[in-house]
Amino acid sequence: MARELLSEDELEALAAELGAWDVSGSELRRTFRFGNFVEAFGFMAAAALVAEKMDHHPNWSNVYSTVEVALNTHDRGGVTELDAALARAMDGLAGDAG
Repeated sequence: MARELLSEDELEALAAELGAWDVSGSELRRTFRFGNFVEAFGFMAAAALVAEKMDHHPNWSNVYSTVEVALNTHDRGGVTELDAALARAMDGLAGDAG
């Protein structure tokens, strides 16, 4: 998967695609809200398996039923297709949470 920084046009298209995410040149951010802690933790466990397979790991935190996620490609200093792919995967795992 490409580790080149996304262009401004690519970031704009990504923002339109990932409406629930805040998209900037430096990171993607989203807050997921679940019904309870177990649902939030289950999401994090599933997302961790995807992230590990991609060898691309999120910055995130969890408080009870809320998971805060920030994605960027640290060694590139911004957003790459890896971040977009992980965001899409997380959206799929979360279902209606948000």
